[in-house]
Formats: sequence, C-alpha cells, structure tokens
Amino acid sequence: MKKVLLIDDDVELVDMFQEYLTQEGFAVATAHDGVQGTALALSGNYNIAVLDVMMPGVNGIETLRRVRQHSRLPILMLTGRGDDSDRILGLELGADDYVTKPCTPRELTARIRAILRRAEAPVADAVKALTLKVGKLEMTPAMRRATIAGEPLQLTSTEFNLLEVLARNAGRPVSKNELSEEALGRPLARFDRNIDVHLSSLRQKLGTLADGRSCLLTIFRQGYQLIGD
Repeated sequence: MKKVLLIDDDVELVDMFQEYLTQEGFAVATAHDGVQGTALALSGNYNIAVLDVMMPGVNGIETLRRVRQHSRLPILMLTGRGDDSDRILGLELGADDYVTKPCTPRELTARIRAILRRAEAPVADAVKALTLKVGKLEMTPAMRRATIAGEPLQLTSTEFNLLEVLARNAGRPVSKNELSEEALGRPLARFDRNIDVHLSSLRQKLGTLADGRSCLLTIFRQGYQLIGD
C-alpha cells in the first residue's frame, strides 16, 4: 500500500481528498501547516507528498525548499489557476509536477499514480537493467542511480525520468510531447512549461562538455537532444 502525505491548510478539501485516496487503496496522512508537513515529509514514511502552495506561515514554496534540502521524496504541488510564478518556482526547487486548483479527487489520484509509477517502475526487461552511458553520464535505471564523471547526480524523480528518456534516445531530438508522455505519464498540455523548467535544472546539474557546450541541446521545433561529445 502506497503512502500519501497531504499538506494543505484547507481541512475540508484535505478530508475529501483523503477519503477518495483511501477508497482507491492508498494509506493517507495529513498535515495542515508547513512545519508539521516538513517533519512528516522528512520522516521517510511516505511514497509521495501533495503540497499546497498557499498556506499561512510557512507556505508551500518554503516547505518544498526545506524538504528538498534533505530528501528526494516525490512532491506534487497544488497551485491556483494563474499562479505561474509560484508554479515555475516550485518546479525549479524540485517539485515533480503540479495540479491546478480546483481539481477533482480523480484527477489528483491519476497524477499521483503517474508519478509513483515512474518513480518506482520495476525493470521490465534485461535491457532496462543495463547501465546507460552517454559521454560522462552513466545511469542505472534499475537502481535509480545516475553519475556524471563519476560523481552522483542528485535528481528528483521527474528529472531522472526525463534524463533516462533522453539517454535512451541520445543523439536524436526528443519532442516535448514524447518527454511528457514517457517521463510524466500525461500528454503535454497547451502552454505547459513544466518540461522546460525541469530541463533547465538538468542542464545546470549536467554541466558542460570540454568545449563549453551544454550536453543537453534545444533543437528548434524538434525538442531536446542529449549528446556526449
């Protein structure tokens, strides 16, 4: 049974989500402020946290920042419609995805399942168990491990998924829609900047090639391409 942590000061909304998720087979715990939410998220007892941006006191962005200092726990953000700056900042700080409020319990549950499925996907065959190598990058999908020049890469679940898709297709452009389908588990929404923000973070973590170029290229009208030299 997967364990979900709901962090939101809207008690009525949390109760509705908790009831639905419980019926769908999840074990659910709740917190109504950022301080308690941070402590529970760092306890190691949960598979994913759902975090509301707008909370009094320690808000969702600060809660996310505190959690990401110590944990790679998958985090799904709840944001208001039109809160683009908070949404982008949350992704930059390491949120795995976001859902805009108001949202239905069914939509939230589907997004949670998509993140968990990709964060904890079993190895389907022998090929996926192999180490992927692209230049100085090495990835072992079965172990959810990645290194660059021998140094561990600290990646969020979504960043790992995106990098794995790019590494499996190294040398050719991968469209944003393909990346969204394979790494996030959902079609690319119109005006969705999620992929761009995650890949910007990946660029910083991967560093540059010997000649100063980024190893993660943007190919005009085609998508993104990972290169090794």
